[in-house]
Formats: sequence, structure tokens, C-alpha cells
Amino acid sequence: MALRTVAIVGRPNVGKSTLFNRILRRRVAIVAERPGVTRDRQFAEAEWAGRRFLLVDTGGLVVRPDERIDVEVRRQAETAIGHADVVVFVVDGRDGVQPVDRHVADLLRRSGLPVIVAANKLDELGGAIGHVDFYELGLGDPTPLAALSGKGSGDLLDRVVAALPESPETEEGDADIRIAVIGRPNVGKSSFVNRLLGEDRVIVHEEAGTTRDAIDTDLVLDGRRIRLIDTAGLRRRARIVDDLEFLGRLRAASAIDRADVCLLLVDTQAGAANQDFRIGHEAWDEGKGLVFVANKWDLIEDRGPSALAGFERELRERAHYLRWVPIITCSALTGKRVRKAIDLAFEVREARARRVPTAEVNEVLQQLVARRQPPQGGRGDVRLLYGSQVAASPPQFVLWSNRPHDLKEHYVRYLVAGFREAWGFEGSPIRIKLRKRSGRE
Repeated sequence: MALRTVAIVGRPNVGKSTLFNRILRRRVAIVAERPGVTRDRQFAEAEWAGRRFLLVDTGGLVVRPDERIDVEVRRQAETAIGHADVVVFVVDGRDGVQPVDRHVADLLRRSGLPVIVAANKLDELGGAIGHVDFYELGLGDPTPLAALSGKGSGDLLDRVVAALPESPETEEGDADIRIAVIGRPNVGKSSFVNRLLGEDRVIVHEEAGTTRDAIDTDLVLDGRRIRLIDTAGLRRRARIVDDLEFLGRLRAASAIDRADVCLLLVDTQAGAANQDFRIGHEAWDEGKGLVFVANKWDLIEDRGPSALAGFERELRERAHYLRWVPIITCSALTGKRVRKAIDLAFEVREARARRVPTAEVNEVLQQLVARRQPPQGGRGDVRLLYGSQVAASPPQFVLWSNRPHDLKEHYVRYLVAGFREAWGFEGSPIRIKLRKRSGRE
């Protein structure tokens, strides 16, 4: 199910990021904070009154000294309008209506989106009348708020949830696999998907979600039912690089959330960028299967075995998780090895779904411990007693120890490597939880 999006907009210094942080602190509650959120505070998955949604903080779009404030605020509002289902328009209740507020309100009225005006910085809500001024914006009843203390935030969230459209349902069970095609803009995602759809395939049906969501396409390939979650709908409408990267990450987050396996497309002619690795890392942290697809390989002059080996080595050095991810070169333009990328996605899905019998887990665990004992602390021996796989997709193991908190992180990485040596799990993260013998973590 695709998550609906709630965007927080407003001119600078009205408390957008404070409100964003307040919502996430209040156990509203974060279900899963996306990688990069703690650094950028841009978007996170949240829940209120049983409704999950993606909360977007546009506070990262700062006003530059060389730009007029209305230009920057217009850009911010347009970003929200194009990619949100509900907009929270934050204003400063102490300042009253400012010219920039009227400008943003005009844009929001014309969008047709549900808009909730939050009159912030009204700390004494009982006697506050500052929010009354904002009726003139023509966006309905303003909600008085003190984001710093949290007063009024519950009422605001009640209104947000009430305004959210129902999330579009997808018949996930009809597909054998859900594959998200992710990556930066202009790396060939659309060409990749079109190549798959154009090669005498059977398209079952095509359905579009909201304008800001990915487009899902169901097809049958060699008798296998595939749901492609294509994020290629993102175009260079944004006028600055920060907007473009932000929208790309937002769109990728929605696709990753619904996928079994992600195909991370990279433009080999332009070279892998930090944003490529961030998007891939997000999929990895979310526990998704991952295949690295080096597109436009046909445009590289030196495509020999040594060049390919050097390319793969450089990738794995730049991103540690790629050591466990299959890397394939292809050309979406010519179609070469495009189907092989889909074959790899199925292989990764099978690998991440594998379940290992408990007896086999303990046999391998004993071998790894015999080969390399856990580092010992000053309070006595650290022993690994037994283990079991408790979940798949991604594989998750629980290991019981007499002193789990004294087990060093580097030793846990050693165990993960040993599990990969024994069972593969190529293209999938492995998660390990440590517990005391009594069952407490």
C-alpha cells in the first residue's frame, strides 16, 4: 500500500522544522525513520490514530542571500503541491498575516489540495486569538499551535488524518514479485521499464497511483507475474539541484517501502554519484533485496573484463553493502541484459526468503565460534549458546548469549560473514539480534 504524503510548508522561521520534530518526538509515532532523516530532517514515516503517512519537512529549502524570499517560498510551495496529498501551512501567529503568507495561500488555494493552516507560536492557547487573523487567507479554520511545547499538535494531527484520502490499495498478492526501479533522474529508469514492456510481453494492466507516487505496471515475463514499481515519472521540473535530489529521495522512499527487490539503476557513463549510494543504502537499511544495475554500459569505450572488474571493485569499496549485492551491466537502449537483471531480482528474492533449520544454524554457529572465539571482556567469558532463524525476507537470526551486551560489533560482523559463506543470502541484508538466555535482549 502506497503511503499518503503530508507536507509542511511556510515561510522561513515560522516553526516548520520544530513542528516536524515535535510530531516525531510525540510517539505519533515514527514507524521507520528513513536513512538521512536524522541528518537532513526531510522526511519520515509517521502514524497517528492508526493512519500511517509520509511526513515531509520542506524546511531544508532555505532562503539564499541572493534570492528574493517570494521566489524561494514559491519554489517550496510548488514542491509540496506537486507531491503531497495534504498540506500543513505553518504561519507565525504572533506576526499576523504577512505578504508572503498571502502569496503561498494563493498557490495553495489554486492547487485544490486539502490545506490546514497552523498558526504557530501561540503558547497560551486558551486565550489565543492570534489565529483568527488567518481566516483572511481563505483556507478554512486556522488551528492554534505551539509546536515548541506541543500544545495543539494533537488537534492539528486529528485534522490532518481526517483530511488524508484513503491509501490506494494494490493487489500485492497477484504478483510473484514486486520490483522497484530506483535511482537518480535521467539514469534510464523509464527506458529500462519500457524495454521490458515493449519486448512482446503480456501487460496485464496498468494503474497509476497519485501524481506523486510511482506507477505500478503488472506484466507476465516467462510465466512469472511481476509488478514493476517505476519511479521514472520524476522529471527535471525542479529548478535547483537540492529540489531534484529531495524529490528523487521522496519518490524512491515510497517505491522502496512497497518492494520485495529494488533494482538500483546507475548511469555508468556519468559515473556513480553519492546520491546513488544513498538511495541504495536506504533500500538495504529497509531490509529489501537489492541488485545494482549499471545502465548505459554500451556507451563505455573500454568494456573489457578488466574494466568491468575494476568498476565493480571501485563500487564495493565506496559502499560496503555492495560487497553482498549482485552487480550487472546492461543497456536499456539496446535491451542487452535487461531481462538478466529481472532474473537476478528473482534470485535475490529467493535468497532473502530462505529459511535455515535451527539445527543447521547451530552447527554453523559452533563452527564459527570454534574458528574464532568471541573477544573476552574483564567480567568473565562471553559465550554464544545457540541460535535460530526467526524471520525471512530479510533473514533475521536471534543468538542467545550469557552476556550479549559484551559481544563486540566486529564479532557480529564476523558472524554475518560466516552465515553468508554458509547460506549465501546474496543481495539481501542479514539481521542479527542478541538476547540473554532468559529471553531479554
